[in-house]
Parts: sequence; structure tokens; C-alpha cells
Amino acid sequence: QVQLVESGGGLVQAGGSLRLSCAASGRTFSSYSMGWFRQAPGKEREFVAAMISGGDTYYADSVKGRFTMSRDNAKNTVFLQMNSLKPEDTAVYHCAARLGRARTTASTPYDYWGQGTQVTVSS
Repeated sequence: QVQLVESGGGLVQAGGSLRLSCAASGRTFSSYSMGWFRQAPGKEREFVAAMISGGDTYYADSVKGRFTMSRDNAKNTVFLQMNSLKPEDTAVYHCAARLGRARTTASTPYDYWGQGTQVTVSS
């Protein structure tokens, strides 16, 4: 199985930036599509961003233009650069992996999940 470990969360003021990392174990990392999801207190888990293996990157409307997802296949790591952070971005952020290439915002197709990292944005 694929093991995912997120890092880089913390406390930041509104307008600031954070860079989240997700390190993956195992081989054939480049074959997996990767996603970022978040869950805020009192809210359901929501899609943030995804990178399709060998394909495109896409984002939720709420973060488009502010967040950028990237990956380094040689290091088995994906990143989420978060700029212009808002208090409503406060959540636990999880990375996830799936062996598929469909363009979807659902969490169900993802087979592997990290433990999450807390992002708190103060006003």
C-alpha cells in the first residue's frame, strides 16, 4: 500500500502563505493521481486540488488563483502552495492518492490518505 504523510501546516495570518508537502512511500508513484482535500470544523470534507497522472491539474473554485499544486515524482512528493490565505481556508488538509485518471472532485475514488495537517488562518 501507499503511505502518505503531510507536513507544512501551521498558523498564519490572513494574506499569508503556506506550503504543504505530502511524501509518499512505495514505487510507481508517478502512476497515481494525487489530490488535496480539506475539512473544516462543522463542515464536510471538500475538494481542493488534484493532479491527474500524466494529465492536467485542476482546482476548486474557492482556491483557484491562490493555490498551486505541484509534484516531484523523483522525490515521491506532492505540494500545495497556498497564497493569499483567508480565514475560511482554516481546515485539516489531507492528501490522497488513486490509481485512476478520471477528472473528478469526489473523495471516494481515492484509495490512500494521509493523516492530515492543520492549517489555521487568523484574521
